[in-house]
Amino acid sequence: MAFNIPHVGVLLLACLVCSVCNSSSSGTNRRQPNIVVLVADDWGFTDVGAFGSEIATPNLDALAHRGAKFSNFHVAATCSPTRAMLLTGVDSHRNGVGNMPETTPASQEGKPGYGGVLNNNVVTLATMLRDKGYHTYIAGKWHLGKNPGELPGSRGFEKSFIQADSGSDNWENRTYMLLYDKAYWFEQDQEASPPKDFYSSQFFVDKTLDYLAADAKDAKPFFAYIGFQANHIPLQAPREFIDKYRGKYADGWTALRQARRDRAAALGLVPSGTMLADLRSTQDWGQLSPAQQREQAQHMEVYAGMAQAMDFHVGRLVAHLKASGQYENTVFVFLSDNGSDPANPLKIALSKAWLTMNYVTHGEGLGAKGTFSANGPSWASATNSPFSGYKYFASEGGLRVPLIIAGLPGMAQGQTTGALTHVNDLVPTLLDAAGVAPHGGTYQGKPVERTTGHSLLPLLMGRTDRVYGPEEPLGYELAGSAALFKGDYKLVKNIAPLGDGQWHLYDLSVDPGETRDLKDIQLERFNRMSEDYAKYAQDNGVLPVPEGFELESTAHRYAFWHYAVPKMKTALPWILLALALVVTGIVGLRRRTRALVP
Repeated sequence: MAFNIPHVGVLLLACLVCSVCNSSSSGTNRRQPNIVVLVADDWGFTDVGAFGSEIATPNLDALAHRGAKFSNFHVAATCSPTRAMLLTGVDSHRNGVGNMPETTPASQEGKPGYGGVLNNNVVTLATMLRDKGYHTYIAGKWHLGKNPGELPGSRGFEKSFIQADSGSDNWENRTYMLLYDKAYWFEQDQEASPPKDFYSSQFFVDKTLDYLAADAKDAKPFFAYIGFQANHIPLQAPREFIDKYRGKYADGWTALRQARRDRAAALGLVPSGTMLADLRSTQDWGQLSPAQQREQAQHMEVYAGMAQAMDFHVGRLVAHLKASGQYENTVFVFLSDNGSDPANPLKIALSKAWLTMNYVTHGEGLGAKGTFSANGPSWASATNSPFSGYKYFASEGGLRVPLIIAGLPGMAQGQTTGALTHVNDLVPTLLDAAGVAPHGGTYQGKPVERTTGHSLLPLLMGRTDRVYGPEEPLGYELAGSAALFKGDYKLVKNIAPLGDGQWHLYDLSVDPGETRDLKDIQLERFNRMSEDYAKYAQDNGVLPVPEGFELESTAHRYAFWHYAVPKMKTALPWILLALALVVTGIVGLRRRTRALVP
């Protein structure tokens, strides 16, 4: 039989087109990457080995080597505003978490943008990915609401086991301080309890592995969000991790701060010769007695052990993905929700009284079940090295944290970028990676807040060296402390006790430690950036804090009104009954006494 050559060519071409089309149709899910977001709690900029830490974090370091380290990445200075932006890509004042519930002054309560939970004007990354065929899982800290409609199931997560508030004990099902009446845990949006014997970092990875196993037989990609409690107070970790750091911190926080600064500079993460700001809250290590030095070093040993334990369990997840053949098709994002925490409840009389009744707070066994450890501001200044300040404040120590992104097809390995980036950039980045178009301000026919960040893919693929233009302002505010970034410059104001409530200007390209105020030298720039901040505040509904606002007293007020008063109301009938019995007893006693008097 003779073949018509042109017809054969057409036939072959048609077969090739059909093959490509079928491959595209059946392989859509395979080409969409899995996404894993790992959120550490209260880690400082140099707490990861790849960022200059002495703490062993080999699994995070491996991700950094495989992908990119970001040395100029910013979040909010406390956890829930960061988490709200991480999940929505929308400024915290517009997504409902303009302040944490625990630190919201009475003048802001109930005002638009200050509900302390995600509002209904935003769509989460989990929702958008779920609606495009992803499995969506969350295990760990949530801190975005615990009432019906505020929990993960209402925000796009198919499966969830979360701790609802700012933190809890890592070994037991109980609260860690007076802010809460109990530890609130939820599984599939229903109140639940973790196992009797658990450790938080292990448990959160275990739940994630359970979710992956349950859906292993289908071809859908997954989005897994793990919100670790490490290293939020109470600092707790298995003894085998803590013991690795015995004696490691005998030279104190100042020596550690300088050593980490030097290593970060050697890694190209900050300029060589970066100056360290003097912080009044940092004690003189040399003025402590040997016994005091040993006690303080113990807290840092527990801190380091807790961080390494978290990294170990991240390694278990990575090992599973490699064994199941999913590792090469998984995008990883690691970040901290804010800088290191300076808080030490043992320095506050009321908290200390409660803690000493409920926990062991000193001794060589710190970190174990039943113990409470906290680092305080001096160690926080070292773990945030080389930056000034820490959690709660708008200094770089509160806002600039480690970010690692790995696993994007086509990205160069071992990158380090100093481009200004922000937590709001992660939603558009991950949507871009998944091939999901952003919603553009409307979702399923309903108007919603637009995402405000930029995709980082052009940066990661080497198509650009910056994300924000040199004249593009990036504003920030939380609990009275505020900042505006523009090019290399930062306008910043911090409330007491860290700051003076005044605006200052720094060139972060040469002074990331914020040691040389340029306000008077570059007054024109200062004034322009001040105008930019005023516009940001107006556009996003930023409300001022009252005169004399202070975070600690506000948290105490929150604890009193939200937990102490409801408990007193519940107990009021019994209190009145007890008083009535006492009064009756006193009256009866007086009558008998009078009857005996002649």
